[in-house]
Amino acid sequence: MSKRRTHSPEFKARVAMEAISGRKTIQEIAADHAIHPIQVSQWKRQLLDGASELFTRGKKNKDTGDSQVKEAELFQQIGKLQMELEWLKKKSQLL
Repeated sequence: MSKRRTHSPEFKARVAMEAISGRKTIQEIAADHAIHPIQVSQWKRQLLDGASELFTRGKKNKDTGDSQVKEAELFQQIGKLQMELEWLKKKSQLL
């Protein structure tokens, strides 16, 4: 059996951009890169469908900002609990 090939996101984007440009047919692009023409069409469709997400503002930034604040709070709580645990271990050894 042959192993499945995995392609990097950069390669996929380059092939999809080539397909969008229209200089070559999908068949020619597939032959140049030794991939199936259906795969080229799928990558092209994914690029066109996801292109609108590149230009959205604010929504992703707010989500990442909220997650970073939540993460900082959780790390602070972990640190506090670890200090309490250390203190309790020391006190229990003295008793």
